[in-house]
Amino acid sequence: MTASSYFSPKDDSIALLTLAELRALEARAAAALPPHTLMARAGAAAAQCLLDTFEHDPESTALPVWLAAGPGNNGGDALVMAEQLHRAGVKVRVCMPVEVKPDDARWALESARAAGVVIDQEPPASFDEYGWLVDGLFGIGLTRPLEGVFATIATRLSRHARVLALDIPSGLNSDTGAPVGVGDAVRASATITFIGAKPGQFTADGRDLCGKLFVATIGVEPPAAPSIVLNAPALFAPAMPPRDNGTNKGTFGTLAVIGGDTGMCGAPVLAGRMALYGGAGKVNIAFLSDGFPPYDPPHPELMLHHADDLKLDRMDALAIGCGMGKSDRAKRLLSDALKLDIPKLLDADALNLIAKDDALASAVASCGTRGDPCILTPHPLEAARLLQSDDAKAVQTDRFQAARQLSARYASVVVLKGSGTIVASPDGRLVVNPTGNAGLATGGTGDVLGGLIGALLAQKLPAFEAALAGVYLHGLAAQSLTDEGIGPAGLTAGELAPEVRKLINRLFYAQHAPRRM
Repeated sequence: MTASSYFSPKDDSIALLTLAELRALEARAAAALPPHTLMARAGAAAAQCLLDTFEHDPESTALPVWLAAGPGNNGGDALVMAEQLHRAGVKVRVCMPVEVKPDDARWALESARAAGVVIDQEPPASFDEYGWLVDGLFGIGLTRPLEGVFATIATRLSRHARVLALDIPSGLNSDTGAPVGVGDAVRASATITFIGAKPGQFTADGRDLCGKLFVATIGVEPPAAPSIVLNAPALFAPAMPPRDNGTNKGTFGTLAVIGGDTGMCGAPVLAGRMALYGGAGKVNIAFLSDGFPPYDPPHPELMLHHADDLKLDRMDALAIGCGMGKSDRAKRLLSDALKLDIPKLLDADALNLIAKDDALASAVASCGTRGDPCILTPHPLEAARLLQSDDAKAVQTDRFQAARQLSARYASVVVLKGSGTIVASPDGRLVVNPTGNAGLATGGTGDVLGGLIGALLAQKLPAFEAALAGVYLHGLAAQSLTDEGIGPAGLTAGELAPEVRKLINRLFYAQHAPRRM
């Protein structure tokens, strides 16, 4: 790969670089290279990215490119890009409301002017005559909301169908994926980011605002031990159990799904069905309701019990909380389950019970201290409650910090659900999941995720790897179904399980399929 080339992350566990890590890498690289090298490489990579895009977007090829250049180094990147496009025969026009200030950006400005690039101070009244617009206003160093003319340009850019952001959409916090301050951020259709991908590009608002992501390393090597990485099969595939001919149902474990109080029996059934499709050897459902169904007609393989009648100590894993309710009986059952040295996933009402009961919270933490960490799977509001708050917006403002805090407080593996689900381990590991889409925004998909992770625990995957595999496959199933026209609108939770099964077999077991003679 040359210094100016780029790639699109796909099925790779790449490093996601925080602002502090990026600054250290930039300083080290700049000290070892001739002046202006990094900016020259960034601008060249961005120009090549757009030129390559023209090949797949012929309608925009003949139209001029408009570039917005901010007052810092992001503006310098835009100026280098404009000069490169200009030299390649593309009509360009740059808007620079405030002249760039840093030395590298001043060099880029002088070079662009010398090459004959047209530079305006005011944006045009309309973008109708332009094909692609380039957001080079502000990069990763922005510390306050967009204001004045920059806020106006950002708003106008976000209305356009073809916007390429340089490094990060202006106004987006690269560490968190939330807008800087309380301001707005550019909504781009594509982003080319430099040196390495950023955590905020994969979670919170980042996925929607960045659009299709390209990474140009510009010749800078990532750190040996990044603090955050992107989820990919390489992180959990080695933990998937082999499926040799001599295995039996006991090899793949017995799971108990615990929940289903009156009026909520469907939740554990969804989880149980997913556990079957997720490869568990045997699946039990323990209902709190006295009126639970005698069997599940679509899947009579599921073994249905009253919660008082199932011996939980004989299970290989427990998935607790789906439709469980918050009664005293639910609390007692959860308390008893937490005393068992069995891998446990806690979801939904189990999390709400823990959030309001110090004894239960201590019991969860004790599981981790004795080497058997629970898996907690909160959505943002449940996460806020576990942190003794009701402010889901605060969780969304810095999802990484919230996941770290939860993992440390409860000595558990935490799956903070949402766009860009975050998996945090008590030992400090942080992984962001890239799969999933709006098809998961429907009732029951969380129950399905709980059943899938529970099935993986029953198959002896360690808690962290079970969580990584579960969220990856769950999200990928939604994407695969959407590609087939089954979603995002109208995708139901129950449709995920067969798709997950297909993905598991395709990704991990296809090579073991018997050969046809």
